[in-house]
Amino acid sequence: MARVPFPPRRAAVWCCAGALLALAGCGSAGAGTAGTGVRRAAAAVQARRVPVALRVTARTTLPAPVQLPALAVAGGRLLAAGGLDAADASVADVVAVAPGPPRRFAQLPAAIHDAGAAGLGERLLVFGGGSASGPTAAIDAVGRDGRVRAAGTLPAPSSDLEAARIGAAVYVVGGYTGNVPLRSILRFAPGRPVRQVATLPHPLRYAAVAAVGGRLLIAGGTDGVHARRELLRFDPAGGGVRMIGTLPAPLEHAAGAALGGVFYVLGGRGDALASQRRAILAIDPASGRVRAAGWLPLALSDLSAATLGARVWVVGGRDAAGRVHDEAWELAR
Repeated sequence: MARVPFPPRRAAVWCCAGALLALAGCGSAGAGTAGTGVRRAAAAVQARRVPVALRVTARTTLPAPVQLPALAVAGGRLLAAGGLDAADASVADVVAVAPGPPRRFAQLPAAIHDAGAAGLGERLLVFGGGSASGPTAAIDAVGRDGRVRAAGTLPAPSSDLEAARIGAAVYVVGGYTGNVPLRSILRFAPGRPVRQVATLPHPLRYAAVAAVGGRLLIAGGTDGVHARRELLRFDPAGGGVRMIGTLPAPLEHAAGAALGGVFYVLGGRGDALASQRRAILAIDPASGRVRAAGWLPLALSDLSAATLGARVWVVGGRDAAGRVHDEAWELAR
């Protein structure tokens, strides 16, 4: 289906966002001195006085409802790999979400969900994922022609992880082996073995992750028992993970994306299965300051987000009633 334009949010909505801003503003805890890339990104945003609020500008319909797809941009296309369907069954579809009408583009070797994805050149890399028989350690590469090839292996089978590209490498955050949640940050580069480059301060699954200014920003997630509030930053150059702030409330199963030097955290839920959120939060990657940045069209968890050009796309998700959604929303400043 063609994208359907949406009007700007009403002023009343942004008044509510302002109220959330008052609640969400929180200082940095042990932020320290940010690296050059992060400082420059934050300074550029301040200098241009760019508003951080996102609004829905268009909506399109996916070929089928999906939650927990692995989402990334590769070869100029926004691709969603795997996920769970409306019956909570894993799927093998790779869907080209944008540009153009969403369409099935490729098939993974096996149906998976809760995988991580990142684009590296023309290829979409899909890391791990859960299946009916348990997590997988596979790293698959989906080429521009839709062909899928093996690209490597994770140190252990794992799902519930996130991935993001920095330069010529992809970093894989946390995950779950089927028995224990993981504390690792792994580095993947083509032609080299996957290796652990950092240790998280606690086990982590279902975090919101994005790369901003050459660093990884990690928000919330669950330690396997409870949702977390920490905002973490990983510096590949120094190999360190540090806490830079906290979210207004514990949050898991949210989505993360970067736009214009800002880290966005979208939707998610708390420990309760039906505690989905609509809020969009904007996080300063240097200070860890959290600001309100608008609202999703509806409260969703288990959604995915990625940036294509100057737009953040939100794909799929699950609402408080347990309904799995087939919308892809385009958001802009």
